[in-house]
Amino acid sequence: MIRLWELRSVAFTRAVFVEFFATLLFVMFGLGSSLNWPGAPPSVLQVALAFGLGIGTLVQAFGHVSGAHINPAVTLAFMVGSQISFLRAVFYVGAQLLGAVSGAAILQGLTPFEVRGNLSVNGIYYTGCSMNPARSFAPAIVTGIFNAHWVFWLGPMFGATLGSLMYHFILIPNAKTLSERIAILRGELEPEEDWEERDMRRRQSVELHSPQTISRSGMTEKV
Repeated sequence: MIRLWELRSVAFTRAVFVEFFATLLFVMFGLGSSLNWPGAPPSVLQVALAFGLGIGTLVQAFGHVSGAHINPAVTLAFMVGSQISFLRAVFYVGAQLLGAVSGAAILQGLTPFEVRGNLSVNGIYYTGCSMNPARSFAPAIVTGIFNAHWVFWLGPMFGATLGSLMYHFILIPNAKTLSERIAILRGELEPEEDWEERDMRRRQSVELHSPQTISRSGMTEKV
């Protein structure tokens, strides 16, 4: 039986909202960078920078709250690797899809009809692919175009599952037992510390090993 204790947690609610909001921003600005404005078609570099810097900024801004997955395939990989519970994965994916659709809808509402086109409904024209099912799902819902849409779910989800299995069981196997993995999946056992607690420990570690701290400690010892 899946435990529902996470639903009563403020941190869980905040994490789910962050996944929604971050995916909304990612899709809105990412798809916006690929719009074909008259006289100013987007370049490959422009689209790449928009998506790359966008995801990097969002992870840096929201990673300490939810992990900033912003991608159902990433969430699936975390669940397969016993990093999050099944319940959290379901809520994350739901929030990501809702956020992506909201972002695409906002972009469509703000963009002239002759410019918006199909919002790069499947793969961005310049790359020919989409490794984020939410990014593909959003414009498909908004425009009603689902041509070969299943490909953009099957590929990323299968790849994420395979990558997670290879990483957690072959490259860097951890000591979790099968019962522990099942307990994490059911929400009976927390896989790791809270995101904010991990971020606080990381900051303390950085401060502890900073040159200023080391020099001050050395001066104290001399005194």
